[in-house]
Amino acid sequence: MNYTRKFRKNAKALSPVVASIILVAVTVAVSVVVAGWMGGMTIGLMGNAEQASITNVVLTNNALANTGGAAVCTVQNTGAASVTIKSGTVDGTNWNLAAPVTIAKGTIGTITLTIAANSPFATGSQYTIKLMTTKGNTIVYSARFY
Repeated sequence: MNYTRKFRKNAKALSPVVASIILVAVTVAVSVVVAGWMGGMTIGLMGNAEQASITNVVLTNNALANTGGAAVCTVQNTGAASVTIKSGTVDGTNWNLAAPVTIAKGTIGTITLTIAANSPFATGSQYTIKLMTTKGNTIVYSARFY
């Protein structure tokens, strides 16, 4: 007597359709769990992201004895965390910032960069201002001197 054949005749299994439905259901459940996990990580990371931008820059040459200039930057913080500006450059040259400036979330602040150079700005020229934050981000703005 052949037991293998007899065993197969009496065995009951799931139909291919039911097996496919179960497989799809398990796949969808796992993908929902992974998507939720990744979404939670993303919200946690993005919640502390710096979201500041320069909205205006006023460039001035010091009229007294032609001894320097200033770039007064208006910075708006639209993020969920404070932003601290630690330094700034104008066209790649480091300019002086008296002390780091912190701009609270949802507010607007003013950053003044100064340099002791003879008339650093030329009329009609365009300049690139970059502000660096303590978290290593750079905020860029382009301004023209009139």
